[in-house]
Amino acid sequence: MKEPNLKKMKWLLTLFLLNIASFYATAQQTNVTGTVTDVQGVPIPGVNIVQKGTTNGVVSDFDGNYTINLNDGSDILIFTYIGYRSTEEEVGSKTIVNITLSEDTQALDEVVVIGYGTQRKSDLTGSVASVSSEDITQVPSSRVDQVLQGRAAGVQVTQTSGAPGAGTVIRVRGGNSITGSNEPLWVIDGIVVGTNFNLNNINANDIKSIEILKDASSIAIYGSRGANGVVLVTTKNGAGAGSGKPQVSVGLYTSMQMVPEQPDMLTQAEQIAFTNESARFRSAAEPFPNAPSSYPDNDWYDLLMDPSPIYNADISIAGSSENGNVNYYNSLNFFDQDGIIKSSGIQKYIFRSNLDIRLNDKLKTGFRINYSRISQDNGVVSFGNAFAILPTQPIYNDDGTFNGFDEVIGTPFSNPIANIALNTNETFTNNLLATAYLEYKPWENWMIRSTFSPEFNNTKQNRFISSQSPDLLIVDDLGRASVRTVASNGWNNENTIQYQSDFSENHNLTLLGGASFQKVSTEVTEAEAFGITSDAVGFNNLGFSDPTRSVINSDYTGFQIASFFGRINYSYKDKYLFTLVGRTDGSSVFASGNKYEFYPSVAGAWKISEEGFMQNQSFFKDLKLRTSYGKSGNQAIGPYRTLGLLTEANTTLNGSEIPGLTLGRPSNPSLKWETTTSFDIALEASMFGGALFTEFNYYQKETNDLLLDVTIPRQTGFTSQLQNVGSLENKGWELLVNSKNIQNDNFSWNSTLTLSSNKNKILDLGGVDFIDVTVDEILGSGNTRLIVGQPVPVFTGVRYLGTWKSQEEIDASGLTSPQVVGGSRFEDLNGDGIISTEDNVVLGDPTPDLIFGLQNTFTYKNLDFSFHFQGTKGNEVFNLRTRNHYFNRGETTKFGDLRNRWTESNTTSDIPRAGADSVTNTPSNSEYVEDGSHVRLKTARLAYNFPMDKMGWGDTVKNMSLYVSGSNLLLFSDFRLIDPETSSFGRNGLGNIAQGYSNGEYPNPRVVTLGLNVTF
Repeated sequence: MKEPNLKKMKWLLTLFLLNIASFYATAQQTNVTGTVTDVQGVPIPGVNIVQKGTTNGVVSDFDGNYTINLNDGSDILIFTYIGYRSTEEEVGSKTIVNITLSEDTQALDEVVVIGYGTQRKSDLTGSVASVSSEDITQVPSSRVDQVLQGRAAGVQVTQTSGAPGAGTVIRVRGGNSITGSNEPLWVIDGIVVGTNFNLNNINANDIKSIEILKDASSIAIYGSRGANGVVLVTTKNGAGAGSGKPQVSVGLYTSMQMVPEQPDMLTQAEQIAFTNESARFRSAAEPFPNAPSSYPDNDWYDLLMDPSPIYNADISIAGSSENGNVNYYNSLNFFDQDGIIKSSGIQKYIFRSNLDIRLNDKLKTGFRINYSRISQDNGVVSFGNAFAILPTQPIYNDDGTFNGFDEVIGTPFSNPIANIALNTNETFTNNLLATAYLEYKPWENWMIRSTFSPEFNNTKQNRFISSQSPDLLIVDDLGRASVRTVASNGWNNENTIQYQSDFSENHNLTLLGGASFQKVSTEVTEAEAFGITSDAVGFNNLGFSDPTRSVINSDYTGFQIASFFGRINYSYKDKYLFTLVGRTDGSSVFASGNKYEFYPSVAGAWKISEEGFMQNQSFFKDLKLRTSYGKSGNQAIGPYRTLGLLTEANTTLNGSEIPGLTLGRPSNPSLKWETTTSFDIALEASMFGGALFTEFNYYQKETNDLLLDVTIPRQTGFTSQLQNVGSLENKGWELLVNSKNIQNDNFSWNSTLTLSSNKNKILDLGGVDFIDVTVDEILGSGNTRLIVGQPVPVFTGVRYLGTWKSQEEIDASGLTSPQVVGGSRFEDLNGDGIISTEDNVVLGDPTPDLIFGLQNTFTYKNLDFSFHFQGTKGNEVFNLRTRNHYFNRGETTKFGDLRNRWTESNTTSDIPRAGADSVTNTPSNSEYVEDGSHVRLKTARLAYNFPMDKMGWGDTVKNMSLYVSGSNLLLFSDFRLIDPETSSFGRNGLGNIAQGYSNGEYPNPRVVTLGLNVTF
């Protein structure tokens, strides 16, 4: 890893220290001021503060701050808030009164963040899932999206790989698009950062809460950006921490990543026997004529993987001025992870500064700054290919140089040990995400807010393949290198005006209106050089190469969005709730006439428990029925897709070849937004005095105007054109159960269960019954299809029927292609004598029938223990490694299943004989598709909270805890490659729909962590 730029770090430290000093900038205030927080120091907005015996009162703001002028009489303040115990505090001569409210387990009602505001959970008319900071920091993680797995009903989170810094695929209530992204929109502190924001840039310890908006009522405020759900991230702001004195928190942990279980493969001796057997069947010479002991026995799994450490250090300084007018939160984070596969790793430096200043009773301002510097070793070894290498393959030649030739195949060999020693693949990223806001309250109940949020992202990737690479030396080639830079700059401006008022005792009205503007541009430059003779400068001087082979590319993309939105929240008697939302979005990616679209939604809720007929029962504490209906959208395409595309094409003029351009893609100015219409109905119930809370949701979504490549007449000069023609639907249910099983002074036990199921179905594909998607060039088309009436996508192929047991069976089959006894037998579905895609059937799909998560938390005196299980049921995985490790010849390693293969002494086996593939073609078939159901012990944590007062440290140390935790400790699965949670194609491009494919991705390690958290 490279060291960060010292000048940048000095600049950051200077800004960090200057910001810490801001708490001294306080304004004189004769009023009583303060901050209301919970026991964890998190500010509580909406707390009623009343002077006892009077009607004089105020309400705490979003940051938990309040200011009250005391009238003559009582100097006692009463603090009340639903879900917390009422507290009385005598003021006396104090001008600052900070209060910590403890939860009332009999009446818990949290405040959640929604689009452009906050709301009590009991007042929600939409579907919002919340994840607290405690859940986020329970078990250390390099990325916050990894923590969401199994914690929110209706949200499927899939780890793409176990590589350091690897992301996830997230589906909120299923996927809505085929061509466009299905990832949710991320909004960080009100900044719309899009669907592809690199979450490595955010320190999980800085996050106060995460809310996931799921239904039409909650996501419509984000219009065309919200069809796939919205994830709102709110960072800490320091309110309630300190009171004139900074609160310093330090978090340290170190982890050890353990190499996970290895897939069962044939041993060296078994592999030699298989390879020789395969050669004999083909009448070829045996590659290994001697005893197995005379050949190498290299365990490539062991050679390329090692237990590896993780180091993390967090320091934050937070607090507020004595009068509560200034709140600040500043943090520095260092994270360093070596991958379990050699030559992979990530190192991160993250700086955050959040500042809020109340200038007077009407004016407030502040900013959020997040800067990250990431150095990443991407690895030069593919795990899937590495364990395909025969154990007999030598690492070194007799003279000690790296071996680069495979004697079995007779071709050059990419030696992974040599690649690690000689080659480079690294990425450096600098990201600055910031926002500045101004908040003005011209009159009581009115608030005007404006924010400006720039983002600057610069990435540089260096690749170098040494001229000493043994496979290049074999073919007498030289080294190669490439440098790729990506510079992305953008800004976002949000402007809102809000009015909130109570009319008499029965009516409450909140009006919100706003306008949003965003612009993003990205420039890409890439240069690739070949024929590099020396390793001396590597990728730092691409000029040391063969200029006739150099490749230079550059690209520019940009888009703009303008939006106008509004929301009405109305409640009557705090029993009947109504929400109306509308947003108009305009995007530059569409042609004139289709740039703007309007997205409305309506929602209502009925607090049944507030009705008179419910007052004489004790079973339900709270009971609410809610429903919503509305529309949201998806751009689904990148910039310039409505335009024709020019491609390079050479032509001949006067006998000479000259370069030229031709139209490579037809234009379509009629393209418009994909639109998703959603319906949601839910029942929320709090029972047994609040000890049990349940929430059940049923939803149905339909997406129309899907953007698909449609076949067009060849007379146009093209074969296909992107058009709005398709539709699909998602429908399903979600169940959340929170249970306070035991609550007493010394012991508590809480449980959370999430269950969800989503059924995805294609309704229309533009008039065709199916579209083939090619995910593997060797398997060809037909292994994956989009089929009307089926999920997106389905795995297709022929049925594998085992092996041929006799020549008589083959003769009776009517197959015209060559077959062999002991070889693979496939179903000729249409009876035409040929095994082809015409015989394909649906073999499964990657969508689970059930997604679940179970969290249990135990507290005994100063000890905390928690564990979290998550998993899926009913999904299939397409194992792309099956072709090499089950069907193919002996040049690659084989699954352990093949110990029981067909042989002349084992003629009842349904596993094909060695070498049979040389006679029989192996199409996509049911043996590739495996059950992906699994249960994982995602996390477990044991912590001891030191009793500071008893230890005599209470005046210096506020709290201190020591913990040990584990991740991915247990996995229950029948998948051949061990871990079925995979995404071979990632989250973009083909990965947008082709989920559930495994090609031997970087494995997920078991991680054990020891950590210490201290707050001064």
